[in-house]
Amino acid sequence: MEYLDFELPIKELEEQLDKCVIIGAESDVDVSQTCKQIEKKLAQTKKDIYKNLTAWQRVQLSRHPNRPYTLDYINAICGDTFLELHGDRNVKDDKAMIGGLGKIGDQSYMFIGQQKGYNTKTRQYRNFGMANPEGYRKALRLMKSAEKFNVPVVTIIDTPGAYPGLEAEERGQGEAIARNILEMTRLKVPIMVLIIGEGASGGALGIGVGNKVMMLENAWYSVISPENCSSILWRSWEQKEIAAEALKLTAKDSLKLKVIDSIIKEPLGGAHANREETFKTVRETIESSFNDLKNLSPEELVNDRMKKYSEMGVFKG
Repeated sequence: MEYLDFELPIKELEEQLDKCVIIGAESDVDVSQTCKQIEKKLAQTKKDIYKNLTAWQRVQLSRHPNRPYTLDYINAICGDTFLELHGDRNVKDDKAMIGGLGKIGDQSYMFIGQQKGYNTKTRQYRNFGMANPEGYRKALRLMKSAEKFNVPVVTIIDTPGAYPGLEAEERGQGEAIARNILEMTRLKVPIMVLIIGEGASGGALGIGVGNKVMMLENAWYSVISPENCSSILWRSWEQKEIAAEALKLTAKDSLKLKVIDSIIKEPLGGAHANREETFKTVRETIESSFNDLKNLSPEELVNDRMKKYSEMGVFKG
């Protein structure tokens, strides 16, 4: 288990509890009362820490190395029904953007999302979750296939941004994202968007237009990361915590600003603290969201989407 800097008091108490249990097991001393006291203090410390997280601490949690990624959710929710589909039929198969058909119960869905790696090798293979233009074009191809066969679309966002390399710009990164945004507003099937970790900039928006946009409690969604915002405004990453607060990037802020429709509650300690519970909650959220949308006509789905996004940023004095 890896701990973030603000989680160190939890780490200390867990180590004390482990030692207490070992002492009780290896000697005749009754330490049950001491263990109970430590357990009580540990539970209270967890509540106090996770109840009062700052925006920057939520950003740190969203990047936790043990946090589940897109394929973890898909495999847990769909099991062996998931069939991954590859390629944009033009350049190549982008490993940072994954997609395919999967079932929840008897209902088929088209799942599309950014995938990060677990170690150095897989992070390079997945390009750190940063898709190239062919990734967005693959996503659009899958969405169009879903529309053709009347299959609802679920997109899963977890990216530090679209890949900013020279070759990506040469192949039309901006155009690919803009095309996706346009086509997603017109898609005639239900679109459900889940933000499970980092939701940064156009990289997130390229698969982020939906009838229902839902966000995990410790995810973030913003036009820029706190570090990059800090480096632009203060020429240094040192003000990232101030930037995180100012950007209003947390799930709570996004809901208040009507950028998202709902917040998916995470277990105490984050999604990685109890993966099974997180997967169950996400599955139930997808099912209930689809039930809300399944009886709408294609025209109603498009109008619902257009109305939602055209109202964003409107100020009424």
